[in-house]
Amino acid sequence: MEGPTNQIKINPTINQHYQNAIKKYYVGLQKISRQHFMKVSGFTFIKNALIYDYPIVEAIRSILPLCDDFIVAVGKSDDDTYQLIDNIDKSKIKIIETVWDETLREGGKVLAVETDKAFAGIPSDSDWAFYIQGDEVVHEKYFDVIREGMMKYKGSKEVDGLLFNYKHFFGSYDYVGASPNWYRHEIRIVRNDKSIYSFRDAQGFRKGNNQMLQVKPIDAFMYHYGWVKEPTAMQRKQENFNKYWHDDEWIDRNVEKSEAFDYSKKPNFLLPFTETHPRVMKERINAKNWKFDYDPTYDRRTLKDKTKDFLEKHFGLDFTYKNYKII
Repeated sequence: MEGPTNQIKINPTINQHYQNAIKKYYVGLQKISRQHFMKVSGFTFIKNALIYDYPIVEAIRSILPLCDDFIVAVGKSDDDTYQLIDNIDKSKIKIIETVWDETLREGGKVLAVETDKAFAGIPSDSDWAFYIQGDEVVHEKYFDVIREGMMKYKGSKEVDGLLFNYKHFFGSYDYVGASPNWYRHEIRIVRNDKSIYSFRDAQGFRKGNNQMLQVKPIDAFMYHYGWVKEPTAMQRKQENFNKYWHDDEWIDRNVEKSEAFDYSKKPNFLLPFTETHPRVMKERINAKNWKFDYDPTYDRRTLKDKTKDFLEKHFGLDFTYKNYKII
């Protein structure tokens, strides 16, 4: 004989209210979590890093501690660039294999195309995208400032990106460019908004219908080592890389054929660098095997450039090209 069974009947309406309350609770938790935490994805592109002596490993490692993951668009190369990138950190780095369009020979457009390929690979749940080029490195002393800037403006949707200061090294690791022809600032952190795209030769960014990004400056420097290479590697880069801006006729007229690049013919005005370099650059700097002689009193700036420098130094006037709007 079966005994009585006690069954509790739950009102469907009450049950639905309970489910809605639980759902609302978890949505609230997610919102709180998003307000206090952020996800940052790094991204870059590279091709033939070994042939042209790019410090791409140092570049990636310099900002990897600030990134949750990292997208690298690796172009089909004539060296072991893929393996070089693959050996950095498999837990964070995702490689996108690409083929550069060699027909794009105007204005460095192919560099922007490759940048966009990497940017497209950033996960949708990332708040910020941290861009770095293959010859740029961030000093670890700026980590706190960069984190604070990203956190501060994460919820400010009107801020499209963060603006970095620049130091441009030339000839050796002991001198920096000091004339107005070096760009002083550029955007290197952008919001993960797919209406943003790389502009011209990938130096900066635009959004939508050619709109400048609205940015906030942060007190951090990007160290640009693009003009510090072993002279034969620099010469190879000059002869090859100019083809992404110019046709063969222009290159024949303007790029001197030589075994090694002559640094002495290029600088207008340099100043000694007396600070420290990023820690990740130590091994590369110690391995430097060429001599660079420069007389700091040598000044080849034009009168126009000297006037610009004077007005900037004494009156705060900045005449440099700006591909952004500071808000």
